[in-house]
Amino acid sequence: MNRQIFTWEIPLYRLKSKELWWEWFYVLILFCAAIFLFSLNLGALPLRDWDEGTFAQVAKEIYESSFSHWHWLFPTIWQEPYLNKPPLIHSLTAVVYSFLGVSEFSTRIIGATLTASSVPLLYLLARELFLPRYYALFSSLAYLTMMPVIRHGRLAMLDGATLCFQLLLFLCLLKTRRDLRWAFPVGLSLALICLTKGWMMGVLLGAIAFLFLLWDTPRLLTSFYLWSGIILGVLPVVAWYAAQYLYYGETFIHTAIQEQSLNRVFTAVEGNQGAVWYYLVELIKYPYPWIFLALWGFKLAWENLNWSWSKFILISSSIYLIVISLMGTKLPWYVMPIYPSLALAVGVALGEVKSLPSYISYPSAWKQFFSLLTVAIMGGFIYFAITKPEDQHLLTIFILLFITFLSVTILLRKKDQQFIPVLFWGMFVSLMVFFSSNHWLWELNEAFAVKPVANLVNEFVPKDKKVYINFDYERPSLNFYSERQVTAINEEELKQLIKSPNYLLVNHKILESLNLVSDKDNIYCNLSDNIPEQSTHSFNCFEAVTKPKSNFTLLKPIQ
Repeated sequence: MNRQIFTWEIPLYRLKSKELWWEWFYVLILFCAAIFLFSLNLGALPLRDWDEGTFAQVAKEIYESSFSHWHWLFPTIWQEPYLNKPPLIHSLTAVVYSFLGVSEFSTRIIGATLTASSVPLLYLLARELFLPRYYALFSSLAYLTMMPVIRHGRLAMLDGATLCFQLLLFLCLLKTRRDLRWAFPVGLSLALICLTKGWMMGVLLGAIAFLFLLWDTPRLLTSFYLWSGIILGVLPVVAWYAAQYLYYGETFIHTAIQEQSLNRVFTAVEGNQGAVWYYLVELIKYPYPWIFLALWGFKLAWENLNWSWSKFILISSSIYLIVISLMGTKLPWYVMPIYPSLALAVGVALGEVKSLPSYISYPSAWKQFFSLLTVAIMGGFIYFAITKPEDQHLLTIFILLFITFLSVTILLRKKDQQFIPVLFWGMFVSLMVFFSSNHWLWELNEAFAVKPVANLVNEFVPKDKKVYINFDYERPSLNFYSERQVTAINEEELKQLIKSPNYLLVNHKILESLNLVSDKDNIYCNLSDNIPEQSTHSFNCFEAVTKPKSNFTLLKPIQ
């Protein structure tokens, strides 16, 4: 058996010691840059619906329960079984809560750290595929500066952790081709994926790994070490699922296996549907400018099918994209596992252009593309300078992107290789400004701010009382901050509940339209029950309480 650990150490006795130090230096620098970008302004914004609010509540209940209550193995949400996903990352977050307390930062830091770790992992993976180091550097830097990777990796969700374990799986698999000892971490990586995102993700990524080996290194498919590692890795997954079935019975099969897994393949769960090209649109919308360079890299991969890097890029991206495109449920973050393959394709494109002879000019399509981007960014700056001149963060981002793309365009026309570091640095600084602003979590603008409403509930509503809110849907983030479930009701249900002493959160406009009379002390009484106006201590009367920045008024029953 070959006893080498790293393929780029071949042969080890001929490698200068300073080269090995350089490798670990790049790994350290990439991780430091990643953890800085992923943790910047991480706890400044509230948790969003739906995943973050649900994730935080599950982690909080694990944290608040005793270890002997086994909530870390059988998690709950509002004291009901939580059967959506395995609780590995939730439990790690609960451990963080015990040190840092419950906050937005402590809720997001585990996912952010694991996603940041995927950046050096991608570098090491690329070193297994490419001989020149700069291919690996370009790939990892492109991955580091992909906005969707950073944005979703910073959220309290499971997709960033899945990216980390996915890259660990593929890295170990590539190393197994030359050192069979790495077969055992292959199984561990599969177990981490299954215990994070569920068994279906493990099966899908495992199938992609199998197809790659079948095409690239079929001899490994008969390796005792590989299958031993996989079996050892699968054992804790089987044990966890068996424990859930023994504890919950058929409820676990119906909810976790069928509703939360298989149904997502064949139906649009919770109305999350889209066309077959849904994810193609997602890939076109966000990872600029890398998507254009990635297409160039895919073209090069198709022209070099005899190389392992080509096989890996094509297999890992195409199979996954086809599967999720055919699924009934469509969600933006399902496309996340494709981004490492896109980054590798970008690394190929930039590496090929860097190695072009001096007498060959750079592709004209690149010059035209960055020229067009420069014009588009200038147009965006002018538009927002007119419509939102007070938004300094947004205008600064546009200025930085304009300078970056203009500089890249000029350097491309001069055939100057400095366009590559200029592009990476410009994107990094632009993203740094973007994530230091409040714009990175734009979903918060889709509905009312939950924190002022939650403060209203926590201050004026006893813990044992139910609260109702006149809104279209229930918000998990509001439940989390209110430390109780706030039930969403429509206007008809509100008119019925107002006849009895309930705690009601009512929009200011709706309050004016209700059949209530009020006095100077913010006391509202229900006219439909013929309550005299002077009888303000009736159960049919409410005190109206509000807070600054709150879109809702709390109707507090007068006892």
